[in-house]
Amino acid sequence: MINSSARSDDAEVAMAAAAAGADVVRSLYGRRLARIDKGAGDFATAADVAAEKAILDVIRAARPDDAVLGEEGGQQGGADAGRQWLVDPLCGTLNYAVASMLVAVNVALRDRAAAVADPFGGEVFCTDGETAWVRRDGSDDVLVPSPATRLVDVNLDPPFPNAPGFRATDLLAHPDFVARFRPRVVSTTLALTWVAAGKRAAYVTDGGDLSGSVHFAAGIALCRAAGCVVTGIDGAPLGPDGRGLVAAADAETHELLMAMIRGRG
Repeated sequence: MINSSARSDDAEVAMAAAAAGADVVRSLYGRRLARIDKGAGDFATAADVAAEKAILDVIRAARPDDAVLGEEGGQQGGADAGRQWLVDPLCGTLNYAVASMLVAVNVALRDRAAAVADPFGGEVFCTDGETAWVRRDGSDDVLVPSPATRLVDVNLDPPFPNAPGFRATDLLAHPDFVARFRPRVVSTTLALTWVAAGKRAAYVTDGGDLSGSVHFAAGIALCRAAGCVVTGIDGAPLGPDGRGLVAAADAETHELLMAMIRGRG
């Protein structure tokens, strides 16, 4: 157990903001909500918008001079602000819209603290940039990654910018993957918290530079602070030229997945 009073103020703000968003997500669950078309088959719901407002209310009250990049509201605050929060108020909107509880609320202070709330699991995962923990029922416990489950979550949602060189479906069909791992697909970055918490051996997704993504920044920060191995699908560090994401519980799991990905070419 961790003494929560020793946590950084930014981490507490992140946790409070994520929890506020989660409260909204829970309160509106199961209702017929208006949908806002975002193109390419994507949409937001009234819950996304309301949850983002609740999150921003917390951040603005605690950090009025900070900028915010929200999934729904875009960039807010001065472009010259020294600090920026990245907010995805409801990751897994398509799940939520059909009454699935596999969703997450992501709040990250770029390159610093971050929190991910599981609205229906009653947990808030957090990092101050150095350690990672989960708060449940008022108690904080350190996150400990483990490959023991052999479960690997693979994101199959488009776009697929690295095809045909990398296709997640090819990884799933790789003989070594079939022999060593069991795939899971939940279509929410909640799965990244599970890698940090030892509930998944790894998480894999296609994409570009995800380090500054409102969807992925919080989960990446958690995995790094917990001690996971985090790279792009090419094994390179995340950054401006990044390609997707591989977050693994340990070096051996990461090396196995990279060998399979590279073997595909």
